[in-house]
Amino acid sequence: MHSATRAPDAGPQVDDESSSGAQASGAVAPAASDIEICANERADRIATGIVTIVPVLALGIVVWQAWAEFLHWHDFLVFAVMYVTTGLGITVGFHRYFTHRAFATSTPLRATLAVMGTMAIEGPITAWVADHRKHHAFSDQEGDPHSPHVDHGHGLRGALRGLAHAHVGWLFLHTQRANKRRYAPDLVGDATIAFIDRTTLWWIGLGLALPFGLGFALGGTLQAAFTGLLWGGAVRIVLLHHVTYSINSLCHFFGRRRFATGDQSRNLAWLAPLSFGEAWHNNHHAFPTSAAHGLRWYERALDPSAITIAGLRRLGLVWDVVTISAQRQATKVLTTPR
Repeated sequence: MHSATRAPDAGPQVDDESSSGAQASGAVAPAASDIEICANERADRIATGIVTIVPVLALGIVVWQAWAEFLHWHDFLVFAVMYVTTGLGITVGFHRYFTHRAFATSTPLRATLAVMGTMAIEGPITAWVADHRKHHAFSDQEGDPHSPHVDHGHGLRGALRGLAHAHVGWLFLHTQRANKRRYAPDLVGDATIAFIDRTTLWWIGLGLALPFGLGFALGGTLQAAFTGLLWGGAVRIVLLHHVTYSINSLCHFFGRRRFATGDQSRNLAWLAPLSFGEAWHNNHHAFPTSAAHGLRWYERALDPSAITIAGLRRLGLVWDVVTISAQRQATKVLTTPR
């Protein structure tokens, strides 16, 4: 018998039978109860700045490392292991499971996915999930935490301001952050997730200790351990963060729309492999609870998260996987895809 199922009350969500976005779903402007008040904005901004800027500065060491011929095969291997581990923690764990309940699984795998996502340093799990659910509730309308289309002006300057806000600027603002008790009550009341939330710094430390240890195991020297930390830590953080940020910015601005969603979500094929399939973003906004974001066969081939979930299903580790039939897809297809 399976020991866990999807949470019965996961807070406000946009389901697959309705369009995303406040305008399409009939939602109004966000109320005070939708917004989380930040206890210490200055501390939060400093922490966000450190996580955003320090890994980028570390890229200078990468350039020197390559120039000085200190770059080895095991650095790339450590990077790949950590990128896939933390990336799937975000996409399969934080996003498709915890946010949208696209499948059910056991308590041990729930905890593992939560830890993997937390190691990505994209924020505590409950806040991440709450913000994303609020994004769907008000997609590209007032109340969306990271829309590139709301209150940024017009023309080229407005577009650039909107993209900058959606990509990274919103991380430093707290005016539309989601109220966790409203948007993620299932996680707030979950003892396992609450523990992982409280111990976020432990898992961030683990996400840095692992590449250090793996580098030492593969290279056999402290130099290899530190270069493992550089590639599996700093380089991995920079790439994964900006790929994630690009879903919020680029995938609401560039690409193609196959489905009517009531917002500006778009599919951006070239970004799909790096984002583990998250860049099939218009598909996702049309059917938020779908375990697969790639709905056509060639899209599915570029959706590693869906492939991973399918593999876990064959192993009996996940079940109740949400799929979208061709008939349901047909009800939302745009007559002239854009």
